[in-house]
Amino acid sequence: MSASSSAAPFLPFTRPTIDDETIAGVCEVLRSGWITSGPQVKAFEAKLSEYFGGRPVRAFNSGTCTMEIALRIAGIGPGDEVITTPLSWVSTSNVILEVGARPVFVDIDPVTRNIDLDRIEAAITPATRAIMPVDLSGLPVDRDRLYAIAGKHKLRVIEDAAQSFGSSWKGRRIGSFGDFVSFSFHANKNVTTIEGGCLVLNDEREVKLAEQYRLQGVMRSGFDGMEVEVVGGKFNLTDVAARVGLGQLPQVDVFTIQRRELARAYFEAFEKAGAKKLGLRLPVPDFAQSNWHMFQVILPEVRLKVKRAEIMAQLHAAGIGTGVHYPAIHLFALYRRLGWKDGDFPHAEQAGRNILTLPLFPTMTRDDVARVVDALVAVIQKNGKA
Repeated sequence: MSASSSAAPFLPFTRPTIDDETIAGVCEVLRSGWITSGPQVKAFEAKLSEYFGGRPVRAFNSGTCTMEIALRIAGIGPGDEVITTPLSWVSTSNVILEVGARPVFVDIDPVTRNIDLDRIEAAITPATRAIMPVDLSGLPVDRDRLYAIAGKHKLRVIEDAAQSFGSSWKGRRIGSFGDFVSFSFHANKNVTTIEGGCLVLNDEREVKLAEQYRLQGVMRSGFDGMEVEVVGGKFNLTDVAARVGLGQLPQVDVFTIQRRELARAYFEAFEKAGAKKLGLRLPVPDFAQSNWHMFQVILPEVRLKVKRAEIMAQLHAAGIGTGVHYPAIHLFALYRRLGWKDGDFPHAEQAGRNILTLPLFPTMTRDDVARVVDALVAVIQKNGKA
């Protein structure tokens, strides 16, 4: 590693891009006196609906509650099962537990790192009510096969598309078709509202329920009419957050183009560096459909004399931030107590031990990419077994 690269500014694994116009717009909202849910949220929902081809959309304060609300709208609860992946942020399965149902994990495809569609039908039982797939890193699950399986077995689909805003399937935007589609606008997502999310729905009945579940089950009428029919939560998005989202939406296509170009640069740099000889496993090189929310590699576990944490520490010392997305869910203590154990899903477990998220955000340059690849290769070579 050169002295110049070691002296370069710290490079985080992600950084949001928020322009001056959006910052000024947030200031206007703060001065308006209406900072919680109001006109900005309604405007944001309208723009989201337009983006998804006119489908109804409601905004929320996270991309976690959106999945829980979708489950509740679908009537899923105690005694029901929901098929999902063990390689995701733990919220994906936590919301299933939250409504009283049981997650049924299906191992991942080691190439795509998404749920293995070939294994889903074997996991279906009379108690199965839904499938909840995840588009890891923004790479879409095969929607044709997914919905063919769901249709055959009369199952609802709740797409955990938290990472795939701006991704597409065969030319159609994720979210513009399908059943429930849940997105996250967390600070590390391609489009952010700082914290937040949205749920794409199917009809006005679902919209009404989503609105009830969003704010304590309350329905208002006239100046003073109020009724509560269901147990809701406190999941509303603020106008401040919505204004950030309104500034982000017009830039999503540009962000996606920039991310795809950086992903191309990663593949070129890794090929030049001989990644295959090092045993590094790269993601699927999909430059047409993925939004490249993250660029993740799988470390060559058997060739290293140290574990991932030490690799991350040495990269951090070199000025490069990395992340882990994600440990295998079923090996957390909560899920072990529910009966899962080591060896249940070997592909997800191997990925969970060795997956490493590298820096990728729109304001990066090709030189930044080269710096990351050079540093990672140097660290792997330094820590390889003799």
